[in-house]
Amino acid sequence: MNASQRLDNLPIGKFHRRLVVLVGLGMFFDSFDNTLSSAVLASMLPIGFSTLELNSLFLSVTFAGLAVGAAFAGWLSDRVGRGFAFQFNLALFGVLALLAAMAPSMEILIVLRGIMSIGMGAEYVICYGMITEFIPRGHRGRYLGVLGIFAGLGVSMSSLLGWVVIPEFTWRGMFVIGGVGALVAWWLRRGMPESPSWLESRGRYEEAETAIQRIEREAGVLTPAGNPTSVDQHVQPEDEKAEWVPITVLFSRPVIRRTLMALILTVTCLFGSYSITGWMPTFFVEQGMTVSKSLGFNAAIMSGYVAGPLLCAFIVDGVGRRRSIVMFGTLAALFAAIYPFMSDPRLVIGVGFVLVAMVASFLTLGLGTCPEYFPTAFRFRGGGLAQVVGRVGLIVSPFIVLGLFSNFGVVGVILAVSGMYLAVTALNAFAGVDTSAEALEEIAPGEDAGQSEVRGATS
Repeated sequence: MNASQRLDNLPIGKFHRRLVVLVGLGMFFDSFDNTLSSAVLASMLPIGFSTLELNSLFLSVTFAGLAVGAAFAGWLSDRVGRGFAFQFNLALFGVLALLAAMAPSMEILIVLRGIMSIGMGAEYVICYGMITEFIPRGHRGRYLGVLGIFAGLGVSMSSLLGWVVIPEFTWRGMFVIGGVGALVAWWLRRGMPESPSWLESRGRYEEAETAIQRIEREAGVLTPAGNPTSVDQHVQPEDEKAEWVPITVLFSRPVIRRTLMALILTVTCLFGSYSITGWMPTFFVEQGMTVSKSLGFNAAIMSGYVAGPLLCAFIVDGVGRRRSIVMFGTLAALFAAIYPFMSDPRLVIGVGFVLVAMVASFLTLGLGTCPEYFPTAFRFRGGGLAQVVGRVGLIVSPFIVLGLFSNFGVVGVILAVSGMYLAVTALNAFAGVDTSAEALEEIAPGEDAGQSEVRGATS
């Protein structure tokens, strides 16, 4: 058996639960720091620390940093190792958050935010990838849901603490909380082992065996003593395994379908989530339905972003990840289409709650399953590329949504968003990759073919 297969065969044990908590803590503080912008920027205007123009630049720099971070995380994780990247990005945005709390001017804060966002963008790629490589595939849907719960709680706590902390300690207190929390998570994560699958892909078999035996012991599985190289070295010769696979393999014939699926899924996840949670309150205010903003939508966001991943944790492993994506995408499209026509406050809250829960579920599974599309040698670069394209899409998405709203009103926007969900749902249903039924090592032939194609093209 190779490393991925041995990890897939393990029962869930102490190691897996500790891993998910530590990865989840990073995701919590990443979400916290990522969503503190609205409260922080609003508080800066009355005191004259910032202007609307500088606030807009702050947001643009944040989006750009998230995209750069996603690309950087993919390269660093595949080149240097998951463990180093896992720690480096968290330390980066933790330290920069503390420096941001001491920024003497908005211009300096914007620069610090840009660098900080690189670490934040990297965390999303690495956290989902760590779940893919360490959690057995039969339990992966549950723990992706748990990771989504951590992210949802980060969003909720950012809003709640902003309401409490900013009046007492100004906006600087929010960056202190985010920075200290990230560094505490960094300290707790310092003892996590390197991914055995990655070590094996680099030809470091003895290190892979040591790491996997440690994981097996924590999972309650006894490994035969005196066998330091039992990781299968016949899966691929060592000189082939250790070869660095260029990123162009993502666009080679055996891999391109997976790459396109990951790109489409990620763009839809991020664009749909942002459009619904970020713009729908504005649509309702334009129509005079202030109750939607003051009661219904805020309540739906606070609970739906936790309820959706919680639902994933309970049902996805039984239903399957591809079928769950199809189901949640269809429901998100349906409820997005009917939500703008709700006028009764109870329906606004009830339908809004279900809508946000479906959007959050689709987001969690979409981002979480993308790393599974790719072999170990370029898994994080594949996931990172998908997130880069998705983050760049977010930069231009306000103009797309505003154009649709100006020309076609709310109906035009919701039809576009619903259409995206339906399109990617159909694509997953009929042409997608079923990661629930596919072990990670079964992707390896695509990696081999990709390597051969790249070598042939460059020779």
